[in-house]
Amino acid sequence: MNIEEFRDYCLLKAGVTEELPFGPETLVFKVGGKVFALTPIETFASVNLKCDPARATELREQHDYVLPGYHMNKKHWNTVLIGTGASNAQLQEWIDHSYDLVLASLPKAQRTAILQEHTAS
Repeated sequence: MNIEEFRDYCLLKAGVTEELPFGPETLVFKVGGKVFALTPIETFASVNLKCDPARATELREQHDYVLPGYHMNKKHWNTVLIGTGASNAQLQEWIDHSYDLVLASLPKAQRTAILQEHTAS
């Protein structure tokens, strides 16, 4: 997966925005104003994704290219190294998981509005 494919995949999801809140070097994807994915734009060497704590530990134990979240809460975030073993299918699954976790954390009314808007478009 390259950065364009990553970006396109993230933007397909309901209610997603892309921003540069940490400066021009870090591309951030949010749903409902909350971050679910971020990556360095120039290198696309890694992706930070939110993860269920138990699953985060499991993924780190199973894959040497999954590390505790760099500059993130290491209990809830993983850093996935790009180009070192993660398949596109794995990355998409982990992006989906991150997005779903953040979407589920939103208030029900906000979550419903995001999903309804996406369905209508």
